[in-house]
Amino acid sequence: MSTYSITYSSITNEGMRSVNEDYLGVIQTPKGMAFILCDGLGGHGNGDIASKFVVSRMQETMKNGASIEDSILDAQNALLELQIKEKAGDSMKTTVTCLTIEDDKARFGHVGDSRIYQFEKSKYIQRSQDHSVTQMLANRGEIKEKHIRHHEDRSLLLRVMGTEWDRPKYQIVDNINITKDTSFLLCSDGFWELIVEKMMCKTLKKAKTPEEWLALMEQIVLKNGKGTDMDNYSAIAVFVR
Repeated sequence: MSTYSITYSSITNEGMRSVNEDYLGVIQTPKGMAFILCDGLGGHGNGDIASKFVVSRMQETMKNGASIEDSILDAQNALLELQIKEKAGDSMKTTVTCLTIEDDKARFGHVGDSRIYQFEKSKYIQRSQDHSVTQMLANRGEIKEKHIRHHEDRSLLLRVMGTEWDRPKYQIVDNINITKDTSFLLCSDGFWELIVEKMMCKTLKKAKTPEEWLALMEQIVLKNGKGTDMDNYSAIAVFVR
């Protein structure tokens, strides 16, 4: 039985766009909690429908005990069926991130470039690896990791939900040990592109609650996004204490 307490907070904002294509969900699962964040692909017309649909579908399956993997696959197949039913072509596309915390373990999975970060005692531990052209270039050493944020090809994704898969396209990070100083951040690219990891850590150190941490980070996001065509931005902050 877990002796940890889990608290969380979330924000979502349309930025300078007319439609917010991000969608979030938090649920109790039979063994713990699950956090889901999706960012519908702009320019395809139905990104907001896709993100809401995937979050809602995954909430239903995970409430019944489904794993992250099974839940993503179920939502992917259901989204493809919805496209056919609505005669939407392949216009319903979205990223997905999902974090589960059960007992003293956490795991996360994702498709696309919305991210999940893990912190321990306010120090950055790891993050999900974007399924994007720029992440691939960084992994090959052709660009530096820090240049992903402002690269001209940063919005080119290699994996998304809502296109046919020849094999499962999710990536899972498993068996994460948690302590009473573990924190997680799920966020869309409209959020992480405007705040670097160093500032995530700095604000986390100051924050006593997830709400406070998000508020401090949002100030930085808004400052750095000023004068730009800001994308939708969304985040879920999770404290294990």
